[in-house]
Amino acid sequence: MSSEQKPILYSYWRSSCSWRVRIALALKNVDYEYKTVDLLSEEAKNQLKEINPAAKVPAFVVDGNVITESLAIIEYLEETHPDVPLLPKDPVKRAQARAIALLVTSGIQPLHNLKVLQLLNKKEAGFGGQFAKQFVVEGLTALEILLKQHSGKYAVGDSVTIADLNIPPLIYSANRFNLDLSDYPTVNRINATLAEIPAFIAAHPDNQPDTGLNA
Repeated sequence: MSSEQKPILYSYWRSSCSWRVRIALALKNVDYEYKTVDLLSEEAKNQLKEINPAAKVPAFVVDGNVITESLAIIEYLEETHPDVPLLPKDPVKRAQARAIALLVTSGIQPLHNLKVLQLLNKKEAGFGGQFAKQFVVEGLTALEILLKQHSGKYAVGDSVTIADLNIPPLIYSANRFNLDLSDYPTVNRINATLAEIPAFIAAHPDNQPDTGLNA
């Protein structure tokens, strides 16, 4: 870093997007300041707009620069802290890792995030949960197939990649929706393996300063 000031991560303990960034920060041994944003507080979200106009977490502030969107933050960390790589050197494997990450971040997670569920539940009580379950199941089904094709010990081969950062938050969400995960043995195997890695443990929602806020 060009400055001695710690970077700042604006985060919410149960945010999937913040979680994957916390994993990357932990894997790359980046020391940072954690700032809680209560996503259920309109006041907190309005204040966050001064940092991120979209009023979303995560937002990463480094040397006075604000970086938003989880994959953009992770790519920044990859470029500035290359000693612990999260992208394979092989271009095909690199593309596969990115594809799995995008499947989760673009094709699954946005369809069950807090804002979407709140809007759907306003129209019909409980509809948000039904909606989310459908797309999480469809996403997990596709993810299982991709992991069978590309995984080794981890999602793509035998090293942790950007793909793996997205698996624990997805499984956590699936469990919150009480989904039966028995049809996804490869996903479950990799998730269990990742759960033993210290960086993944440190980034878990249960281990954050704001754990349990509005649980």
